[in-house]
Amino acid sequence: MTSAQPIRYAPDLEDIRPDEDEVQAGMIEQFAKIQGTTFKDYGHAVRGVHAKGHGLLTGRLEILPGLPGPLAQGAFATPGTHDVVLRLSTNPGDILDDSVSTPRGLALKILGVAGERLAGAEGATQDFVMADAPAFVAPDARAFLKSLKLLAATTDTPQIFKKAFSATLRGVETVLEALGTKSPTVIALGGHPETHILGETFYSQVPLRWGDYVAKVAVAPVSPELTALTGAALNVNGKPNGLREAVSRFFAEHAGVWELRAQLLTNRETMPVEDASVPWPEAESPYVAVARITVPRQSAWGEARVKALDDGLAFSPWQGLAAHRPLGSIMRARRAVYPKSSGFRAERNGCPIQEPARLPPLAD
Repeated sequence: MTSAQPIRYAPDLEDIRPDEDEVQAGMIEQFAKIQGTTFKDYGHAVRGVHAKGHGLLTGRLEILPGLPGPLAQGAFATPGTHDVVLRLSTNPGDILDDSVSTPRGLALKILGVAGERLAGAEGATQDFVMADAPAFVAPDARAFLKSLKLLAATTDTPQIFKKAFSATLRGVETVLEALGTKSPTVIALGGHPETHILGETFYSQVPLRWGDYVAKVAVAPVSPELTALTGAALNVNGKPNGLREAVSRFFAEHAGVWELRAQLLTNRETMPVEDASVPWPEAESPYVAVARITVPRQSAWGEARVKALDDGLAFSPWQGLAAHRPLGSIMRARRAVYPKSSGFRAERNGCPIQEPARLPPLAD
């Protein structure tokens, strides 16, 4: 726990702007352009962001016993175990060779979660959607819409140009990191270091209610075989699906263990809810483990997994308990955009997307 006292949730932590409906409509329009373009190219509907998956995993989540009151909230109020689904991905809305090196994502779905649901949240699942940086690339939905328009306009750019641009940006990022800094913008545009995806720590980046409190969430590797991959170089040149192959090799030989951690809001000034681009200082409020995720050895990819876990599922921070209601401009935009994206996939692919009551049988 932190030395500072966590701040209780209050409605005035959010600042809803009068133009949000207009901004969200613009985002829906841009995602529709991206998905329309990729559907025309592939003949199969994919997500508007995080289109390419690199691992489709199932495992168990154990809520840790003896959590202090501010951490024992919502889905984590009572010790117990739950089945989980994990989807590893990269950010773009088009399917690119892995040598176009972009930020990575992890979507987590926890099954069998009891409690009052968010409006529209079906079933009994709790989702967390994360990326491998502690803060979002834009402060709010209006700023992100500007980037989204650029992404939509360049979705059909030939890969040869995206690969060359990514290589240039990786060189820029290497220089920046040698100087002791990082550029989220350079990384987001294709300058992500060529490292193993399983060594990453993933963050919700934007906050959500943590029962009576407010928190950001992270999933961090803790088993030795996974932590050995943190920052480990992975050459994917000439390997269009090199990340997926690396994940499959790992889980053919090893199990993996992660901690799910919460970072409680303790300072309104340094930990803004509305500005998603500001990392919350871990010196003021560290991430504290609330659960442990164990994924046994398994096939990490395959036709049955793609049908059941990739095409058959959607992941959204608005799929879950009222006790974990997402907060801030970026999260409010996701409430509007995500159902449109998953609906596009379900309709075009003829594959219903439903919340699972149990893990589906998978022919590994």
